[in-house]
Amino acid sequence: MKTKVIDITKQYDEALGESARLLQSGELVAIPTETVYGLAANAFDEAAVKKIYSAKGRPSDNPLIVHISDIDSLAPLVAEVPEKVKITAQKFWPGPLTMIMKKSDKIPNAVSGGLDTVAVRMPENRFARAIIENAGVPLAAPSANLSGSPSPTNAKYVLSDMDGRIPLIIDGGGCKIGVESTVISFAGEKPVLLRPGGVTLEEITGLIGEVELADAVLNELKEGEKAASPGMKYKHYAPKADITVIKGGLDGFLKYVKGRDCFVLCFEGEEGLFEKCVTYGRENSAFSQANRLFDALRELDEKGAKKVYARCPEISGMGLAVYNRLIRSAGFNIIEL
Repeated sequence: MKTKVIDITKQYDEALGESARLLQSGELVAIPTETVYGLAANAFDEAAVKKIYSAKGRPSDNPLIVHISDIDSLAPLVAEVPEKVKITAQKFWPGPLTMIMKKSDKIPNAVSGGLDTVAVRMPENRFARAIIENAGVPLAAPSANLSGSPSPTNAKYVLSDMDGRIPLIIDGGGCKIGVESTVISFAGEKPVLLRPGGVTLEEITGLIGEVELADAVLNELKEGEKAASPGMKYKHYAPKADITVIKGGLDGFLKYVKGRDCFVLCFEGEEGLFEKCVTYGRENSAFSQANRLFDALRELDEKGAKKVYARCPEISGMGLAVYNRLIRSAGFNIIEL
């Protein structure tokens, strides 16, 4: 299979027409969003959705997120729309927030990972919404990378992973946020945050009150526990290099890595302190860290890094999302100084 790339910023009509044709015929298309690039298929077409798992090498019990272009598209996908979902959607949709509800009969098991729930979001990216609207169907779309590797925030990295595996990549430029959406479940008695992202826990609780933080946000899933959201199971977002996250201040970090044959994943402005390093944003800016993290992990591979020690971000606000991705890329290999 030859993979075609169309730049939607230059060939808008062609990009929409070709993506709609392929999606309606049961094929896969990689699309830009504000979070990361997604690997999209018609969410109602189980055979097409199964191609996503095959192209990514993704375990089939890892649920997918269904993307919609307008609020009216939500009701047919779910058994009911809870009041707190309506309030949250009014505030944060379109945007980097995914909400989980009990699914309707229209959602194939391949989309929900065998669960009785479905995850739905309305992306902020105008190209993503135009592609969904033009296709005329909701799109199931996990990140457009090989399973377990860092999520792609530009078309170059999508092509690196998916060349020859899918027919089309829509290039919409770099992703504004750089980490996947926040995932919050409204399927139980109280809301539970399953994955942090571009909408913070603090913003959500400020709107709807108490939200429980799932243990799997900061820890590995317990044995036998089922993943209720993408990004909860398996080692995720990982480069080929072996990463260790170091908790502690800069002075302690410098002492720890001194004399070691390693690369360092550090903050901007610290480059002169290390012989071999890659930066991922500014120390005091979780948004810049999120925007850079996945690209930085791929750059470590490009530089041939084998062993990497990573500076730890602040674990609050958007920093919770950065930390969540970083510890999963490290396989929970963490040292506290």
